[in-house]
Amino acid sequence: MYDSTQFSFRVTHLIKSVAVIGAGAAGAVTAAALAAEGAFDVIRVFERRGEPGGTWIYDSDPEAIKTLQPGKLPPEIDPPLAFPSHLPHISKPSSQTNVPDIDMSFSDQPFPYGTFVPHWIPRQYIGDYFATHRVDKCLVLNTTVEDVTRAYTKVDTSREVWRLTLRRFDASRQVDVWWKEEFDALIIANGHYSVPFIPQVPGLEPYMVKFPNRVSHSRSYRSPELYTNKRVLVIGNSASGKDITTELVHSGIVKLPVYQSRRSRSRWDGNEPPEGVAWKPVIVEYDKIAGDIIFQDDPRLRSTEIDAVIYCTGYKPSFPFWNSKVNGGQLFDYSTGTLINSYQHTFSRKFPDSLGIFGFPRVLTFRSFEYQAVALARLFAGRNATPLPPLKEQENWEKQRAELVRKENRKFPDIPWDNDETMDWLRFLFQLSGLPLLEGYGRCPPVLGEKTRWAM
Repeated sequence: MYDSTQFSFRVTHLIKSVAVIGAGAAGAVTAAALAAEGAFDVIRVFERRGEPGGTWIYDSDPEAIKTLQPGKLPPEIDPPLAFPSHLPHISKPSSQTNVPDIDMSFSDQPFPYGTFVPHWIPRQYIGDYFATHRVDKCLVLNTTVEDVTRAYTKVDTSREVWRLTLRRFDASRQVDVWWKEEFDALIIANGHYSVPFIPQVPGLEPYMVKFPNRVSHSRSYRSPELYTNKRVLVIGNSASGKDITTELVHSGIVKLPVYQSRRSRSRWDGNEPPEGVAWKPVIVEYDKIAGDIIFQDDPRLRSTEIDAVIYCTGYKPSFPFWNSKVNGGQLFDYSTGTLINSYQHTFSRKFPDSLGIFGFPRVLTFRSFEYQAVALARLFAGRNATPLPPLKEQENWEKQRAELVRKENRKFPDIPWDNDETMDWLRFLFQLSGLPLLEGYGRCPPVLGEKTRWAM
């Protein structure tokens, strides 16, 4: 038990079963790290789709996004699904990568292609990774985790477990099959690129009614062909905003210029916009009468000057399965953009001996997942080289980081590469993990040598 704020923490009870939510890159390396420990009887990776691959599973005709809701957050857009009171139960059912190849691979399995590959390459890589490490047997596909609750096990009422309510669509019978399973530990790796975010702008909702299908989110973007002979406004200049703007300009089939609304200058912007691009400032209002788009300190775009608006404004993490009422609160604070009661973007202060969460630091992509996976696997196996610090020290870390990012005007999980912050974070995970056992159990966290750092 973690019964003091003054003492370091190690897992002291036996963890024999671990559930992982999500079979993307984080889920793949987590399953491999857990299996390498040889300490767990049950490892199950739940994935709502029919194959592993996460965000890289491409659908040329994507599922229609629910009606865009400007300003709304995932608890409103992506609420939990009501489930039967008695289980088991059967019911009627209710692009290219923009990251270097070294960031898109794990240390023990090189990426087979170069930089900026088509979407199917990382998807195939993730599937192969499951198979290569023989953890494809851990996959539970076409299965949605509908509820996660901390509860006492029915076998031993003194021991707490994670109780998962699960749902799988049975296509042969056209029914939903519901059931529950219990696990000693849980790792949440469900990704954060499924619930698109569109900021609230005065007049936007009436504008969307006046011009149906004119406004979309980058999540729906597939190719420039949909915008043939159209005048396009792209909102946002982060990775997706830049990529979509560039592809539209180079396609030769859209009307130029492609307008790009920017809040600030990005690291890849020069002093002047690229050929074919016209920069615009932030949108302050949509004129619901005339249909014009009004910018800050800049002439408006008339309704006749724009045919499509693509919001490249990112996503918000969603945990519709998390039973906040039973589990003592939410996982994520949308007002501050932070995990609640977390430590080092990975560990839970509330459930330090049984819960881990992946994918929030925006750095190194696959490689950062690997460090997190090894650290959590070592911790849950009781083999971590150094203990987690006392609860008070973990709380201080969160407060100090909150103050730092506030002063520097950046998001809580954003970790810069060029000021040693990334190295400090990975070094902590590396040192906590330590070396595998002499007998071969466990996985060694990768060394980040000079050649690799230079490539990144």
